[in-house]
Amino acid sequence: MERVSTGIEELDRKLSGGYPANKVTLITGIAGSGKTIFGIHFIYKNCLEGKKCMIIATEESPEDILYQASLLGRDFTTYYESGQLIIQNIFESRSEIIEQTRYGFKPESLNLEIPNLIELIHEGTECLVIDNIGTFALRISIKKLRDQFDALNYMVRKKGCTALLIMDESAHNMTYQLAEYSVYGSIHLLVRENSYLGKMERYLSIPKMRSTPISPEMSVFEITSEGIVIRESRG
Repeated sequence: MERVSTGIEELDRKLSGGYPANKVTLITGIAGSGKTIFGIHFIYKNCLEGKKCMIIATEESPEDILYQASLLGRDFTTYYESGQLIIQNIFESRSEIIEQTRYGFKPESLNLEIPNLIELIHEGTECLVIDNIGTFALRISIKKLRDQFDALNYMVRKKGCTALLIMDESAHNMTYQLAEYSVYGSIHLLVRENSYLGKMERYLSIPKMRSTPISPEMSVFEITSEGIVIRESRG
């Protein structure tokens, strides 16, 4: 199976070369676990390789994303200005057409179904990150959510994209982790105390990755000024 680099050498090795091409991988975790940074690594590496990339952002502005990437030593500016990287801000796009009340936005104006995100993907996009798709998951029934995730995965693959769906852990758990059944693979990030060292650490596990031999063990990783560094697996 063809692979697309994750942008993290250690993770590429764990996944037999990278994320499965033209498939969808889900990344879940609590706030601060590094979900967005995994997306930044993926996009930057594939911009370097000349691929057309896109980020659909539900919670951050393009300026926020560019700044965060620069702090990790990954300057998106050239790719963004040339149009090789497109950052589509959902919230700002919706805000232009939302009716205003004296209390702010009308709740019904914020509805956007998950499969409709496909309409935002520019033609020729090869690598896609949707961050955070959990924004949409809590507004619909569980049955409808499963149908919408299945539809999104099908349409993304049909577009020829290799995609990362980033989802916050609270939304993932409140929707009974249904998204995990639709995607081709999933990576879970967590932060917990290492009682032996007396400090908090970040961990990565790969509960699912089809067509890929994976270890059930968790790996420790760090977020440094140069990005993510994955350490040896610990039992």
